[in-house]
Amino acid sequence: MNDHTNPYQAPQAALHEQASGELLQASRGARLGAVLIDTFLLMLITIPLAYFDGTFEQIAQGLEPSLWQQVQSMLVGMVAFVLINGAWLKRYGQTVGKRICKVRIVDVQGQVPELVGLLTKRYLSVWLVSAIPLLGGLLCIINYLFIFRADRRCLHDHLAGTRVVQAD
Repeated sequence: MNDHTNPYQAPQAALHEQASGELLQASRGARLGAVLIDTFLLMLITIPLAYFDGTFEQIAQGLEPSLWQQVQSMLVGMVAFVLINGAWLKRYGQTVGKRICKVRIVDVQGQVPELVGLLTKRYLSVWLVSAIPLLGGLLCIINYLFIFRADRRCLHDHLAGTRVVQAD
């Protein structure tokens, strides 16, 4: 066996030239960074509210928050999300985190999606599923694992007919 390949040679790849106007997929790292920033911003609002409404005290006493408190917390989080991100989502398809990470949400035709559909299909669906005890956490993990497919679209992207691309 006389193989003359250099094991130290850099790997070769067929480069794909970007066509004029073609949208490039956002990197997984940029998407992760964006969701971490958005989560941090929401926590800046929701954690102090949970402290002042007595949720922390209840948990410290070993009590589980009532269903109403959990629903109320979820609604506050949703309202805060829309107040923080609604205008940019409507205009640019971006949350604060996506804007910082230079990515944006587009529909499958490459246009900024309609806001109500985006909020209900892409965000509300994930929030509601995540509220299901035990099963919700598993479904959320499955949702995010979809990013490792070739098209880098999570399950919520498929539900909403969206994809995340690099911003100009």
